[in-house]
Amino acid sequence: MKSFTTVMKALSDPSRVKILKLLQQKMMCVCELQGTLGLAQPTISKHLKILQKAGLVDSQKDGLWVNYFAADGKASPYAASLLGNLRHWLNEDPELKELMRILPEVNRFDICSKN
Repeated sequence: MKSFTTVMKALSDPSRVKILKLLQQKMMCVCELQGTLGLAQPTISKHLKILQKAGLVDSQKDGLWVNYFAADGKASPYAASLLGNLRHWLNEDPELKELMRILPEVNRFDICSKN
């Protein structure tokens, strides 16, 4: 039951859903997520920690960068199921459509050098 509720609670926040939808499209660092979503760095980091604990997001260190990406779902069958379904859910949501439209233009070297 705990694994199930952890995953469900992680997706109960609209910002975390947006982060996960973005990470299903592209590996991103905190400053790229910050620049795309307009949220503060500590807020993004807190959301990522919750998503990681639920097994929905994973990270990989690359030099000075920490890259975040959607997990493979191996940590929990609930995470795997929701990750698979989320790929098809909310694709017509206007706010998410706009984020997906600008996502190809997101460049860490432009964003992170300003922070």
